[in-house]
Amino acid sequence: MSKPTLLIMAAGMGNRYGGLKQLDGVGPDGETIMDYSVFNAVKSGFGKVVFVIRRSFEIDFRSKVLAKYQNVIPCQVVYQEIDNLPEPFKAPAEREKPWGTGHALLMAEPVINEPFCVINADDYYGSEAFELMANALITLPTDSKGSYFMVSYPLSNTLSESGTVSRGVCNLSSDGLLLGVVEHRKLKKVNNEAIFDEETQMKFPFSTPVSMNFWGFTPDYFAHSKDLFKQFLALHGNELKSEFYIPSVVAKLVEQNIATVRVMQTSENWFGVTYANDRPEVVNRLQRLHQNNTYPTPLF
Repeated sequence: MSKPTLLIMAAGMGNRYGGLKQLDGVGPDGETIMDYSVFNAVKSGFGKVVFVIRRSFEIDFRSKVLAKYQNVIPCQVVYQEIDNLPEPFKAPAEREKPWGTGHALLMAEPVINEPFCVINADDYYGSEAFELMANALITLPTDSKGSYFMVSYPLSNTLSESGTVSRGVCNLSSDGLLLGVVEHRKLKKVNNEAIFDEETQMKFPFSTPVSMNFWGFTPDYFAHSKDLFKQFLALHGNELKSEFYIPSVVAKLVEQNIATVRVMQTSENWFGVTYANDRPEVVNRLQRLHQNNTYPTPLF
């Protein structure tokens, strides 16, 4: 059994945040949110970290982020660029937006041959999520295929005080398998009883399980996703803003009985910097986590 790899997607534009939030030092010693993910991954038994970034900020990324991990855990960098597409597809000359999380994940195929976990760079997931995922991936039989995992959070633990959020609302079987994920794009708390989607007018209980892009896959995922990405490009490759998402791939593989996704639920509080106004609260929360000895100071 090999140690699993952590794949961190750090190539996003950060449009709503107003800058490269992946590199923002929000911890008491200037730690990025990624630092906490790496710390928790090392503690939980992951053996390698792969970062998906853009070449435009590679120099800053290597000096501000990678340098601190040199003696902590092996790291590799891969690049998500708009024109990195399979033949015969070409990106529209006017396109500026990356192709989405599904495309970002595919960039790591050449450097991952073991079970792996994929997360967002700008999300704080908590230590329990990494422990659950590491234990699940480490105990997989050799050469497992189609045995995937996801850590879900109660919807009420994933909101922002600064605006609406997009969340993948999960439909689970009685034995904890994922039946489907539906993206709801304008969720907010309306009272102490429910969470409301302004777009669909639907209401959800606080305990509704949602996906925060905390997935566990075996390497066969890459081939399935590559095929589906080609289908996506055939339909949407000439569009300027369409994106290829991981949950869309997962939903298709579950629907076709190619894979199962076991959902592990955590009661941890997610937080992140979706909006610039989220930053002070993130800083305060991380400060408290250091003060109560959840994390050492300095982190590394």
